[in-house]
Amino acid sequence: MLTVGLVSYAAGTLAALVLALVLLTGKAGGLRKHLLMLAAATSALWMGISVAHSAGQTHFYFTLLTELLRDFAWLIFLGGVLTALIPEAARAHRRFRSLAMLSGGYLLLVASMTTYRFAGGEVFHIGIGMDWLLAGYLVVPIGGLVLVEQLFRNTRVDARRGIKYLCLGTGGLFAYDFYLYSNALLFQGIDPNLWQARGLINAVAIPVVAVAVLRDPRWSVDIYVSRRIVFHTAALLGAGLYLLAMGVGGYYVRNFGGSWGAVGQVIFFFGAIVVLAVLFLSGPVRASLRVFINKHFFHYKYDYRDEWLRFIATLSQREADEALEPRVVQAIANIISSPAGILWWKRDGAFRPIASWHAGHDELPPVQAADSLPRFLDDQEWVINLEEYRRDPGFYTNLQLPDWICDIPRAWLITPLILHDELLGFILLARPHGQHQFNWEDCDLLKTVGREAASHLAQYEASRALAEARQFETYNRLSTYVIHDLKNLIGQLSLVVTNAEKHRHNPAFMEDAIQTVDNSVSKMNRLLAHLRSGDAAEQQREQVDLCPLLEEVARTMAGGSPRPSVDCQARGLSISANRERLAAVIGHVVRNAQDATPPQGQVIVRLFKHNDMAVIEVQDTGAGMDAAFIRERLFKPFETTKGQAGMGVGAHETRDFIRNLGGEVEVISRVGEGTSFRMRVPISEENRNRIELQLIGNL
Repeated sequence: MLTVGLVSYAAGTLAALVLALVLLTGKAGGLRKHLLMLAAATSALWMGISVAHSAGQTHFYFTLLTELLRDFAWLIFLGGVLTALIPEAARAHRRFRSLAMLSGGYLLLVASMTTYRFAGGEVFHIGIGMDWLLAGYLVVPIGGLVLVEQLFRNTRVDARRGIKYLCLGTGGLFAYDFYLYSNALLFQGIDPNLWQARGLINAVAIPVVAVAVLRDPRWSVDIYVSRRIVFHTAALLGAGLYLLAMGVGGYYVRNFGGSWGAVGQVIFFFGAIVVLAVLFLSGPVRASLRVFINKHFFHYKYDYRDEWLRFIATLSQREADEALEPRVVQAIANIISSPAGILWWKRDGAFRPIASWHAGHDELPPVQAADSLPRFLDDQEWVINLEEYRRDPGFYTNLQLPDWICDIPRAWLITPLILHDELLGFILLARPHGQHQFNWEDCDLLKTVGREAASHLAQYEASRALAEARQFETYNRLSTYVIHDLKNLIGQLSLVVTNAEKHRHNPAFMEDAIQTVDNSVSKMNRLLAHLRSGDAAEQQREQVDLCPLLEEVARTMAGGSPRPSVDCQARGLSISANRERLAAVIGHVVRNAQDATPPQGQVIVRLFKHNDMAVIEVQDTGAGMDAAFIRERLFKPFETTKGQAGMGVGAHETRDFIRNLGGEVEVISRVGEGTSFRMRVPISEENRNRIELQLIGNL
């Protein structure tokens, strides 16, 4: 059967045990933490034995002995906290050791007296007088109250905020013990009611001590209670109490409603549930509850870990066609439960409204960089509270806001976006639906996330600018290559014009000249189409038979001197490439070989197969190049040895194109002997399979 004493001491045991387990967490805390953990553990032990005594399972003697052990632990703890206030470590150590020896000796004396009384066979339990032995037990809480008073008195006034709950909790324990034993000494017996209530008194006082532990960071307690859990728990508890009250109301409606009682009860319950649903779905109610919990149950207003993770998650999420700017406004607005916001960003010397979240910004004017608002945000780096500005404009020195900002509905805060001490933009936030008191913690958090948001937006702007720059770079590169190809075509046409003076009456020459002009015009049109389409034309590949292509290139370059010859050592080799670009690239190499070779020299275009690679070699007997030139200058863009006649992109374009095909370029040259320019290109899979089938058929 449950008794009052059993329930009372069971509650006290649970409270002391929880405190001891909480103090087991953490990596620091020092001697004070371990002493308090010992005091909580011995309290749990004493009250646990008291539970057993209340259930008739143990003798009262063991309850008294463990109570003395518990008293010793609390006295040592208070002595440790008190002596820690002494600046000299050696003196503090001596004082603590003396206190421990004095209290330990006295409690051993009281324990001996108690043992002697029990050993003498005298009846000794609740309700029976204990004369002078009660006085011995009464001295212990007096000593504890003296230590509590000395602890509070010797603590600096500015440090009492963290110690007052400790003094209240331990002082309450010893004050009740003093009342218990002074009453027992006066009436020559322990009052059973006071003794049974003692467990609940401990259950109330120990949480007060726990508050002191949580408020002091030196205890290093690692147990964390999520604000979200507290919010939902409070909401469910409130809903439960509400439904309980409605149940009581429904009971009275049914019993006192007469013939309409049953119907009234149904209507009453339905209305109560509807009201509860409305309250649960109400944004202002939820916001007010969250503010109430943060204000009264947590030391800090925000759960910074959750806020930061939510902020980063909002910035990082990306849906189709969703820009970063509205998400930045949303991420900052969510921190203070703001329902809407507008972003101004610095562009072309002014701050322009570029994005919003749940608000319109198209009709809002820009803010000039020289205006009062940007200068104040840049100089002060402060969040502007518009309600405070309306009440006391003088609080914001040298700030003159435009009237249209103050006229925006529910305009509340202006948060600066600063990166590297430069104001890049600002966000106007609307007032939340719930009651929200703006303080220094809101200001610091908004300034911090504003810097992070400014960094994200600046990086986003830089990425967009880089993408545009790359588009221009691609266009300029294509333009350079096209101009280079046009230069070669112009060279061919110039050669035709030069020879026309001597061979205008030669029908074969005229036919060849017309064919050359027609071929040049076709190539110019294809180059212009390539310039308009960008890299798309270059990516269009086909199967190119190399030997006919090399013969075509040789015919095209035949107007130059020396005339190139073609040596196809392997026929039927095909690669996957854009035919026009490949012909132009090989033509560049042949033209360079002709320019470097005297008219009596040789330029040979050779094709052979090596493993799975088709090797196109352009060999000349020209001036040649040294190793340093090949290594440092040959493939460097815009490096040329032809003066104003060259552009210096031919070799670079050739290597870049061949590498895109999966091949490589090799140059072998000796000064005064000539050069071999080899282009190795993978044979296409289709061509390789056909060759293998032919070999199998021949076998």
